[in-house]
Amino acid sequence: MSYLYWAFWTTFSVFFRVFNRLEVTGSENVPEKGGVIVAANHLSYLDPLVIGVALKRRATYMARQGLFKIPLLRTFIKAFCFPVNRGRPQASTIKEAVKKLKQGKLIVMFPEGGRSIDGNLLDAKRGVGMIAAISRMPIVPALIKGTENALPVGAKFLRPSKIEVIFGNPIEIEHTETDKHFQERISRDIMGKIKNLKSEGPRAKSKGLKTFYSMLFALCSILIQWK
Repeated sequence: MSYLYWAFWTTFSVFFRVFNRLEVTGSENVPEKGGVIVAANHLSYLDPLVIGVALKRRATYMARQGLFKIPLLRTFIKAFCFPVNRGRPQASTIKEAVKKLKQGKLIVMFPEGGRSIDGNLLDAKRGVGMIAAISRMPIVPALIKGTENALPVGAKFLRPSKIEVIFGNPIEIEHTETDKHFQERISRDIMGKIKNLKSEGPRAKSKGLKTFYSMLFALCSILIQWK
């Protein structure tokens, strides 16, 4: 990881684990290397930060084009994201996403294309299925819980509500089709897997993963990276 990314990761990792008691399960389902898509539900502006902290490897994001025009955000956004037109994904955007996946990068996507106002899952846009079908890379479904309470739509201040991230088993693309209907089916399947994570019963929690050890791990990690 770059030092800038790692510095942000460490800062927010400690913050969310202390302030929001962030709990992550299923992280072993995310491949440690190679191209992979992490597809998550979208509840709050916190979601990109939370999913990034929950991952043990660097993430690349797809961000709406408008964010790249905001002076205060432009430099930060360019460091971690590439632009996408949420309404009509351009061929260049799809090509760039596939290129990054082929380079072995992890891309975080929110298939719904926007935040859910009431917390219910929305229908997926075709973009995630298109990228998955063309790249043939595995997709890891992820469920984010609690960010809608930590930073609700319209809220100005962060609340100390508990946040949880659950990673499901990877979805492998076994067929060679790339047509529109196949892409739409992949998108629906991904949202179905996310829905299953939401309806599953309580999962086994990582024993001994307390705030102190989370902070110690984060601090040791950044020291290792600086060697």
